[in-house]
Amino acid sequence: MATVDLNSDLGEGYGAYKCGDDDAMLSVVTSANVACGFHAGDPEIMAHTFRTAKQRGIAVGAHPSLPDLWGFGRRRIPFSAGEIERIVAYQIGAAQALAAYSNHRITYVKPHGALSNISESEREIADAIARAMKAVDPSLVFLAIACGQHGRAADAHGIAAVAEIYADRGYTEEGRLMPRGKPGALIEDAEEAAERVLAMVEAGAVITHAGTRLKTPIGSICTHGDSPNAVAMARLVRAKLEAAGVKIAPFAAP
Repeated sequence: MATVDLNSDLGEGYGAYKCGDDDAMLSVVTSANVACGFHAGDPEIMAHTFRTAKQRGIAVGAHPSLPDLWGFGRRRIPFSAGEIERIVAYQIGAAQALAAYSNHRITYVKPHGALSNISESEREIADAIARAMKAVDPSLVFLAIACGQHGRAADAHGIAAVAEIYADRGYTEEGRLMPRGKPGALIEDAEEAAERVLAMVEAGAVITHAGTRLKTPIGSICTHGDSPNAVAMARLVRAKLEAAGVKIAPFAAP
C-alpha cells in the first residue's frame, strides 16, 4: 500500500490579519509548512501554529521566502545566491526557536512563492537553500517540487529530499508549475483536484496540463491553505486517497 503525506502552507497571517483557516486545516493534513516572518507570519502566529500542530501530532517545517511582506513572497527580487543562503538560514533559525518554544521540532524545509519557483528551475539557488539547511541542521529534509532542481541540490549536498506534487496547481510539459494567472494554473474545483491527485499517485507521475505523464517519486501532496475552498479540497483529497487504499502519514515525523 502506498503512503503519502498531505501538507499545507500555514501560519500565513500577520498581526491582526488572518489568512486561511489553519485550525481546520490542521485537522486534515499531516505536515504544516509554517511561514517564518518574511512573507507572512510573526512570533505569535508561529507559536500558535506550532502548539496546535504539536497537540494534533502534525509534523512541522520551515517555510522560508524572499523578504517580501507586501508581495506575499511572490515577487522576484534579485538577491545573490549567497544572500539567499543567509536569508534561508535566518528563517530556519526563527522557525526552530519558535517550534522549540512550543515544545515541537522542525523536521523539514519547504521554500515559498518566488523563492520556490526560482530554485525549482535554477540550480544555483536550489544549492543555496540546501547549503543553508545543511549548515543549520543537516537532519532537515528538503520538501522538493517534483521534477525540479530541489531534489538534485539536496542529493549533491548530502541531505534527504522528498518530492511533492500540488493538488491545486497545473503543470507545464516540462513538469514545472504553471505561472499564476495563466489558464489552468489554479485548480479550484475540489473534485477535479482530488481525482487528479489520485491519478498522479497511482501513476507515480506528474500529469501535465496536456496530459503527459512525467515519472517521479511522490512523497507529499500540497493543498494551499490560503485558497477559499482549501479545507474542503484537502478533506476530499484525503478521503479519495484513503478510499483507494493509500495510507496518509507525515514523511518526516517529529
